[in-house]
Amino acid sequence: MFVDQRQFPFLAGLRARWEAIRDECLALPRETYQPWVQREMYGQGWSVYGLVAFGERIEEALEACPNTASALTKVPRLTTAGFSRMAPGTQIKPHQGWVTTVYRAHLGLVVPEDCALRVGDETRQWREGKTLVFDDTVTHKAWNYGSSDRVVLLFDFARPGYEDMPQDELPASVAGFVRRGG
Repeated sequence: MFVDQRQFPFLAGLRARWEAIRDECLALPRETYQPWVQREMYGQGWSVYGLVAFGERIEEALEACPNTASALTKVPRLTTAGFSRMAPGTQIKPHQGWVTTVYRAHLGLVVPEDCALRVGDETRQWREGKTLVFDDTVTHKAWNYGSSDRVVLLFDFARPGYEDMPQDELPASVAGFVRRGG
């Protein structure tokens, strides 16, 4: 299910900085992206550039993206963040997460035509500079039938009711972001 974003005022700050975030993302060398770790489950064509993994900052990656790093400091109880790239023709198979303490958000950075995300029975298009927030534990799938890459800033943060949970007890829901150099 998609989640009403009005309850998360911090998202406005990310949307206001989306162009600077996009520019940093696009300046990254393509070879710094890594295939999604669980690609055998979800399909090919999905790669990521990790910024925060399992609640731990990936300092080298954040230093390469200072505007993005600064914007992410405004996300309360951030557990995971990174750039998610889908190549043209990519279909991410239906799947669901298992962590019930976080919500997943996408900030559209580069969005060609014919790209969408379905969560449960509802389908939404990504839009550049706009956010989508959804419950990752609901079956979802994504596709890019466009002619160029789709890129979003993907991040997870504590759901309402879990804001006071100690950070080390708030599990990250994305196993696809790996720690660089570790």
